[in-house]
Amino acid sequence: MINIRELERIITDQAEELEIKRSKKYCRRMEQDLIDLDSPLAQVVIGVRRCGKSTMCFLALEEAGVKFAYVNFDDERLAMLNTDDLDSVLETLYKVYGNFSHLFLDEIQNIEGWHLFVNRLLRREMRIIVTGSNAKLLSGELSTHLTGRHHSINLFPFSFREFCEYKGVEIHGISTQKIASLRDAFDNYMSIGGFPQLSNVNNSRSYILDLTNSILKRDIEQRFKIRHTSNFERLAVHLMNISPAIVSTTNLMHDLKLGSANTVQRYIDYICQAYMLVPVHKYSNKSRQRLVNQKYYCIDPALMDKRPDAFSGDNLGWRLETIVFLELKRRSMLSDYDIYYLSESGRGECDFVICKGNTTIEAIQVSYDISNPKTLRRELNGLTRAAAITGCRNLTLLTDHEYRDVDHEGLHIKIRPVYDWAIQ
Repeated sequence: MINIRELERIITDQAEELEIKRSKKYCRRMEQDLIDLDSPLAQVVIGVRRCGKSTMCFLALEEAGVKFAYVNFDDERLAMLNTDDLDSVLETLYKVYGNFSHLFLDEIQNIEGWHLFVNRLLRREMRIIVTGSNAKLLSGELSTHLTGRHHSINLFPFSFREFCEYKGVEIHGISTQKIASLRDAFDNYMSIGGFPQLSNVNNSRSYILDLTNSILKRDIEQRFKIRHTSNFERLAVHLMNISPAIVSTTNLMHDLKLGSANTVQRYIDYICQAYMLVPVHKYSNKSRQRLVNQKYYCIDPALMDKRPDAFSGDNLGWRLETIVFLELKRRSMLSDYDIYYLSESGRGECDFVICKGNTTIEAIQVSYDISNPKTLRRELNGLTRAAAITGCRNLTLLTDHEYRDVDHEGLHIKIRPVYDWAIQ
């Protein structure tokens, strides 16, 4: 059992940290509008470590003007807490904050049995906000123990629009100076990605290495009790190095000399549950085909090259494609559509096919540089092939800087720079 006086000191320290937060200016995230502070359901914000979950929840509570209490369980001083200590935590919160209507529990999945505590508070009509980046929360516990009593909200690192707001870059206007400023900001975003703190640190490589190790070792290996940690980490690093990539578990098993294809798939599932990688299914009318040969993207461009022995970040086309995919994922959470990739052996590929139900609403191709006529033709052919298969006529080719429209094989195709498309 934790000493009650020590617990009071820790929670008071954390309350003082909130006061420091109140003096700073933050970027408002579009996912904040999905948080319903009047709901009897626990509002659960999940996402990769350090993507801004805590700050977004704090801003939502501040803007609503509600009386809330806060505890951060990712504090090393609370590492030894167990379920029996949670009543003492609640008692201390009332002493530090007085009466409150909302309770903000940051990274509570670090405490075994946390769900029993949350369920009990929900029955008492306490309004609960929970954050989690841990694979254990993201997989079994949330769906098993809070079934029907939670509302999940996914959060990614900064979008380009949010990055511009955070950096004070004007995104409106068409003057030459503003366009140049926007392009410069996008080059910066391409380089460092969207983790909020990354643009404020001197050693981005060290920051990402520490983040990667925290996710692999704390959020996955410890929670899932992985025995062969070196094999697991080799696979994780390899997948980040080759992303975006269509993956064959059998090939990975042989290439990396891992135990079995099932082991490889289980490891990949852990990595995705911890939000390091994000999968996309292959476009097909057959359900079985959509489940095989998934393609995987890093959760942020920073994971592609800000690590030792990382190479994929050198490919600007891969970085651009990753940025487009992540923006589509953010928009899909608000617009309720599905994202696929299209690939037919010898018959063309299209990076993204966007569907709403059984209807394809847009096909998108991404290419960093289309100055070579052969490259341009290949990308346009991919879009016309997607149109032939899906019946979609809303076709877009996204590039680094070109802005024009073309007609190709009887189809009208928009060519737009990603920096412009991403802020629309």
